[in-house]
Amino acid sequence: MPDLPIHLWYSITSLGGAGLTLPLAFAIALWLAVGYSWRLAAGWLLLLGAAIGIVTVTKLAFLGWGVGVRELDFTGVSGHATLSTAVYPVAMFLMLLPARPAIRLLGVLAGLAAGIAVGLSRVVLSAHSPSEAVTGCIVGALAALLFVRIAWNAEPGRLAALPVAVSMMVLAIAMHDVHVPTQRWVTHIALKVSGHDRPFIRAKWKAAREIRPASLPLSQTLNTLAPQHASHV
Repeated sequence: MPDLPIHLWYSITSLGGAGLTLPLAFAIALWLAVGYSWRLAAGWLLLLGAAIGIVTVTKLAFLGWGVGVRELDFTGVSGHATLSTAVYPVAMFLMLLPARPAIRLLGVLAGLAAGIAVGLSRVVLSAHSPSEAVTGCIVGALAALLFVRIAWNAEPGRLAALPVAVSMMVLAIAMHDVHVPTQRWVTHIALKVSGHDRPFIRAKWKAAREIRPASLPLSQTLNTLAPQHASHV
């Protein structure tokens, strides 16, 4: 792991929060609708919604029913990693759409790198296991790359780069420290749906093992069987 001060890791991880990434995602959709088409904007929101749906389902499954993979320490896809790897590559793509394809591609890769950094920060800060961060990066990256592939040949001159870039930066600065209690909401839904009083917790879930009754000692087994044999005599 890179040896960075802890406050820098917290700054990096905040880039993946829903309070920042969701406003950026809606700003992307708005620019797409204004400059291109509602169909393209809807396609972006649909792909992002599918990624968020995967995160939500896996979290609900664990919090409500304890469904996970103990061998991988997996209790649900990382939402921070998913949102950051989905939103930042598309934001960079939209800002660099008027540029040459090579520069546009570099922007997408830079956005992916930012999302991966967020995923790494979640592991460093013990907010997620490596498997949860990796799957989050994969889910988010797939949504971003699929959209980029769909929109790659969009007419570049229909949106000026400067207004898009300025709006994204203003949003990023304004919403950087905004916290949205998504985990609390998901936990509340999980308890409502499952009917349980308490959510499953990673530490207790990892410690739980199937307990099998130990085999009886030979002397106790013989003593148990003795009355049965006597009854047949």
